[in-house]
Amino acid sequence: MALMTPEAFEDSLKKLKPRVFMNGKRVESVLDNPNTRTVVESNKASYEWALDPVSRPIMTCHSPLIDEIVNRYTHVSTSVDDLVAKAQAGTFTAERLGTCIYRCVGYDAFHSLAATTWEMDRDLGTAYHPRFLDYLKMVQSKDLSVAGALTEPRGSRRKRALEWPDPYLSLKVVEQKSDGIVVRGAKINISGAFASHELVVLPQSSHPEDEKDYAVAFAVPTDAEGITYVCQYSPYSAERDQADDTEELGNPRFGQRETSMVVFDNVFVPWERVFHCGEPKYSARLVTRFAKTHRMTCGGTCKVGFMNQIIGACKLIQEYKGLDKVPHINEQITEMVVLRETGRACGLAAARLGAEDPPGSGVFLPDEVMGNVSKLNICNAFWRTMALAGDIGGGLVVTMPSLKDLKNPETKAYVEEFFSFGSDVPTENILKVHKLLQNWTAGQHGVGTWHGAGPVMAQKIMLQRVVKFDHEKELVKKTLNLKDKDTPE
Repeated sequence: MALMTPEAFEDSLKKLKPRVFMNGKRVESVLDNPNTRTVVESNKASYEWALDPVSRPIMTCHSPLIDEIVNRYTHVSTSVDDLVAKAQAGTFTAERLGTCIYRCVGYDAFHSLAATTWEMDRDLGTAYHPRFLDYLKMVQSKDLSVAGALTEPRGSRRKRALEWPDPYLSLKVVEQKSDGIVVRGAKINISGAFASHELVVLPQSSHPEDEKDYAVAFAVPTDAEGITYVCQYSPYSAERDQADDTEELGNPRFGQRETSMVVFDNVFVPWERVFHCGEPKYSARLVTRFAKTHRMTCGGTCKVGFMNQIIGACKLIQEYKGLDKVPHINEQITEMVVLRETGRACGLAAARLGAEDPPGSGVFLPDEVMGNVSKLNICNAFWRTMALAGDIGGGLVVTMPSLKDLKNPETKAYVEEFFSFGSDVPTENILKVHKLLQNWTAGQHGVGTWHGAGPVMAQKIMLQRVVKFDHEKELVKKTLNLKDKDTPE
């Protein structure tokens, strides 16, 4: 079995028993809790699309590892065309979900692990790469959903990890045994792990040799003993908890992005699932390879899909209100389109300029400069798009009544009269579209976009490291026929 049905995916989650807490209470079933259920639905949709004849070419590909058709979110790119298809899948899923596809971080972590385990084996004589490939074959054969975990709480940035009063603010190895390792610590801001089958863990950052216990990468089942999920809880979470009907919400089926802190309390990991342990020089390479892959994803693919939803909502509101020919609104929507297409262009450029990294590994990663530019560009573009959408939507985006007021006989007539804008569109539709814009412009996605895949400064620092300006300087020297100081006349 290389492609799982949506029904089989849901059944498979029933067999897992992750330890999950939200809003001070234990979540007994991620399938039944209204907030965690949205993650189930998002991942479930990726299985639906993989079997749909229309979307199957986007959501699946051939895997040379098992010689079968697999879900694209279990694949490692082996060509530029693969990277382009990866970018297209990111936009496809984002515009249909209106929130995260929770398999993307694991997908991007696969690329980093495939490249870096190959490099470690070449340089150090380790045996990580075949171990990782065996794991990936298992994931592909079973069509598992895999979440990724990188970010850590960490201690004072003024001190080294060994100087922290709590050494477990970064996840570390506490014991190496004959059959595996034991790890302790936490990862935070992890999207959707509790409704996935597996969790792939990468280091947070580079470490010096004396901090090699923090240099660790591995995979575990999401319900492994010792793992606890402490979930986010926002006003949108409370709203979903209290909703009698999810149709009243801005994104009825898929909700807002759901994240959690993942605590590892002396979790045992068998050696066959360990892909990096005690080689601190390579921790940074795992992080940077993941970052340039994920920044293409966050910058040039998924936010483009989000913008499609926002633009669509703005066009509907424009039509509902009879503002089709108002110049400044058409100008605002045109600006959104330019922002969207600039984001798409950056993402596709990162893919098209991608290359085998490291050479000989067979793994293709996006171009590092364009990957970082994709994310840096979209941070500002997305805030601007939300500002424009808020202006078009108007105050109703944040002052609208509940859809329940359309069902209350004492208020129904008032709401229908005064919120219909005199159009022949059902008032319910008008309120729902405004609620969708509320989800975007007053929700969690702005800050999530800014910080997902690293905040703006992370991209700026990376660009300052990799852009050398030699080509640009040489152009000016040749244009002006500049000579070095010791060049004879």
